[in-house]
Amino acid sequence: MEERLSEAARLMAVRRRVAVLTGAGISVESGIPDFRSRGGLWERFDPAEYATIQAFRADPAKVWKMLAEMEAVLDAARPNPAHEALARLEQAGVVTGVITQNIDGLHQAAGSRKVVEFHGSHRTLSCLACGARISRNEARQRGHPPACGCGALLKPDVVFFGEPIPEGALREAYRVAASCRVMLVVGTSAEVAPANQMPWVAKQAGAAVIEVNLAPTHLTESVTDVFLEGKAGRVLQDLADRTMALVETRD
Repeated sequence: MEERLSEAARLMAVRRRVAVLTGAGISVESGIPDFRSRGGLWERFDPAEYATIQAFRADPAKVWKMLAEMEAVLDAARPNPAHEALARLEQAGVVTGVITQNIDGLHQAAGSRKVVEFHGSHRTLSCLACGARISRNEARQRGHPPACGCGALLKPDVVFFGEPIPEGALREAYRVAASCRVMLVVGTSAEVAPANQMPWVAKQAGAAVIEVNLAPTHLTESVTDVFLEGKAGRVLQDLADRTMALVETRD
């Protein structure tokens, strides 16, 4: 592990232009369980029944029962050392962008500015009937579940199953991945398309791939150059410290 951390830090310090792909694993230490894990939302709410755009359109009040639980968890979450390490690396000019599959906004709360929210955000809501968009704070003042001025129920601006990835986010994610020199994959098994294409896009453009996960994934033996096993908070803090030390030496 020591040698792998040193190699990863060297790659990041020398190549600099690091793009990051994050998944649910980076936010577990903030108190947000992976929806698919034991005790996660999908154990109690069948995603086919509660998490599709068809289900929301058919019975939004029912889907909001699940959304209320999700919002309570997200509202209580705070950035953890992994989010903070990535923000520090961005401020140092090493990380050029974060592509996140998470909707929790914790990267921005930690200080990251160049964040592509691949699956949307829970911080705003929109009306599927008239297109109006409001903030979460304003939505809290409209009862539960929150209603639009036109009378229809509002939907969080997160990508439900059956909805396309927002065009702008998809385009920016491909740009960030294709222009990086290192792709840092954190807390994701990279099994959900099209986000799982980002490491391959980076690799095909000549980037090195560093993976941080609790256990090997299908990426580990196929596209990963350096695999760092462990909790994201501890590994990324150590990696950031080593990278920053090398950057300061080189500069």
